[in-house]
Amino acid sequence: MTEAKAKFDEMFDADGSVRPAYAGYCEWFDQQDQSWLKRKHGEAESSFRKTGITFNVYGEDEAEERLIPFDMVPRTISANEWRRLTRGIEQRVSALNAFIYDLYHRQEILRAGRIPTRLFRDNAAWLQQMVGFTPPGKVYTHIVGIDLVRTGPDEWYVLEDNARTPSGVSYMLENRETMMAMFPELFSQVQVEPVSTYPRQLAKSLAACAPPACNGKPNVAVLTPGIYNSAYFEHAFLADQMGAELVEGSDLRVIDGRVQMRTTHGFEPVDVIYRRVDDEFLDPLSFNKDSMLGVPGIMDVYRSGGITIANAPGTGVCDDKAVYSFMPEIVEFYTGEKPLLPNVQTWRCSDKDSLGYVLDNLEELVVKEVHGSGGYGMLIGPTASKKEIAAFRKKLQATPDNYIAQPTLALSTTPIFTKKGLVPRHVDLRPYVLVSPKGVDITPGGLTRVALKEGSLVVNSSQGGGTKDTWVLKD
Repeated sequence: MTEAKAKFDEMFDADGSVRPAYAGYCEWFDQQDQSWLKRKHGEAESSFRKTGITFNVYGEDEAEERLIPFDMVPRTISANEWRRLTRGIEQRVSALNAFIYDLYHRQEILRAGRIPTRLFRDNAAWLQQMVGFTPPGKVYTHIVGIDLVRTGPDEWYVLEDNARTPSGVSYMLENRETMMAMFPELFSQVQVEPVSTYPRQLAKSLAACAPPACNGKPNVAVLTPGIYNSAYFEHAFLADQMGAELVEGSDLRVIDGRVQMRTTHGFEPVDVIYRRVDDEFLDPLSFNKDSMLGVPGIMDVYRSGGITIANAPGTGVCDDKAVYSFMPEIVEFYTGEKPLLPNVQTWRCSDKDSLGYVLDNLEELVVKEVHGSGGYGMLIGPTASKKEIAAFRKKLQATPDNYIAQPTLALSTTPIFTKKGLVPRHVDLRPYVLVSPKGVDITPGGLTRVALKEGSLVVNSSQGGGTKDTWVLKD
């Protein structure tokens, strides 16, 4: 292997020696024939294409569906490191759930002056329809994805919270299955925590949140917008893996105060819906009246205790990047503890002094839309042209409340496999968290996204990024 040069490379230390977490993998790798590994890399892509693991790109005239590139060099995390991360993740997710409950009830955090009311006054993600209502089990965030970045041996930061409809878990599962199929002997040499239990844990977690109207074993369904949605493969995959029904809005209707699903035997009640439809389109009687994706009247059934919707409507407040900037205060307010996982330093452009600093330092900062996602609508100052910076400056000055800014972090790197050998690329990590009245369950690993372009910090698949298998080593 060749040394990977970077400020912090997760596989190699500064003098080029292999870090302990990668010792088993590197020993195996160095014993393999390089031409054989190249063939295996090509086989992985063919396998993904045959399986149909694609995503849609909206607004582009080229291919409607694309393959997310897969890199076969795993990202490895030691057991001790993972234990430390899980404590911080559990603390943060517990605080998020308590925060959402508070926002739709007494709003104690606002009364205490810990966060400003303007965050919700004009926030479209905050839903009046949820005020005073408590979901079954008091769980709002049933499935959460916490995006983490690493900058040093013991330096992890939360980059984003995904509490609405976090995606990508199917790629975590397929990445592992592909690696095990290609290199079965590797997994006997390196002991790795399994991720294959996630669908079963998801089904159990959702069933544990069944509504009061449920009699007997809960009937769970996955609600998809349909085959043209960018994550449709994942919706179908998870429904199949859980043994749940995959339904569209047209398959459901409200009958006798219950949401019921059309079957070959007539209509049957549904107890829990894992919805992959945004709030706006969930119920045309409560939200967007033109929506054809949701179920008319489902919100009335929900509020009357006839069904559980996961994640709860209104959880998108936590995906707001302005709210993210207050997460240290939110964690401390609801847990009484300092955050175990810190935020990335964030300047709120709605603040006059912060805006002045951001405008003076655009060339050095990353600027993001408060409601943005997928790597869109952002400026990466160090790689932007003068023309791009000038255009973004005008946007900031016109609508400063729409943006936050962060320093350009020196993200950690892990090697990817190329024809020229191993080369370092920047990565992030999205662990997946399940929440139920029985507690918090964190799958050991998650989805590692990798920026395949040299020097790029953008890991999103929509922006050319790929994925890796994520290994958490057993003790």
